[in-house]
Amino acid sequence: MRFVFHSVVLSSLLAFTACSSYAPPSDLAGMTQDQILARMGTPETQRPLEGGAIRLEYPTGPYGHHTWFVDVDATGKVLRAQQVLTEQNFNQIVPGMAQAQVRQRLGRPNSVSTLARSRGVVWNYRFEGPFCEWFQVEISAEQTVRAAGYGKPPECERGEKIIFP
Repeated sequence: MRFVFHSVVLSSLLAFTACSSYAPPSDLAGMTQDQILARMGTPETQRPLEGGAIRLEYPTGPYGHHTWFVDVDATGKVLRAQQVLTEQNFNQIVPGMAQAQVRQRLGRPNSVSTLARSRGVVWNYRFEGPFCEWFQVEISAEQTVRAAGYGKPPECERGEKIIFP
């Protein structure tokens, strides 16, 4: 019994440590792209920016509440890191905006739902907030935003108690 308890505690501690190290360090001064890759792993997406810079995108998965963008200059020096699933960024998603622009502002959605009759898709973004809700972006078949707003994810609708780190 004692072994099982210690195993559970150790497993929980390792899982918590792994989740907490997923974010970039708060002080990026002097860090390089190689150091970020060593700490955070391979990014889900790497996008070119102006002047030879690149953006590394790190979404935290289907139930994660953060997506980190890490910008690196042409010499490999880290410029900045930001968590982009914020109300400020959500407010900039407006009807008529191109699908690619949404992806550049928010990164990969946590999940995608297909609309009936080939009308398009809905991108769902979980985020950290005081309520059990997610941000949703309806993308038309023409790959433009039809609508955007907040909704309840399935686990909230069913009243399940799911705890996310």
